[in-house]
Amino acid sequence: MATSPHLLIIDARFYVDIAEELVRGATQAIAAAGGTYDHISVPGAFEIPAAMAMAVAAMADGGTRYDGFVLLGCVIRGETSHYDIVAGESGRAIMDLAVAGPLAVGNGILTVDNREQAMVRARVDNKNKGGAAAEAALAMIATRERLGAGR
Repeated sequence: MATSPHLLIIDARFYVDIAEELVRGATQAIAAAGGTYDHISVPGAFEIPAAMAMAVAAMADGGTRYDGFVLLGCVIRGETSHYDIVAGESGRAIMDLAVAGPLAVGNGILTVDNREQAMVRARVDNKNKGGAAAEAALAMIATRERLGAGR
């Protein structure tokens, strides 16, 4: 990447301990790549695409420019269909925004059966999915630059 990338981290705070670990992994990965970031939080995973759309609209109106987006959160399966709705619809909305942009996105929204699975995936000293999401966003920024697409 020619310049230091500037990313927006959006995390869902529904499971605060999981979110904090995901954010820790993401911020470490961005710093290791020489990037900078802004960070906002939303109540849950369902609100992440709306916040991303707001940031994109603000960019179009002259607001802060983001080279990429790191989206972090957790949806844990319960006894009802709520899990399927939140996981499916947030994923669809994120992909719609990314393709329409085109936007460089790293999706680190965990979809798991229980809290234990979530913590294994979130922990920086284990699967570090927050770091992986940031690395994916950084890779997509590089891909966009290589292809000559605008941001």
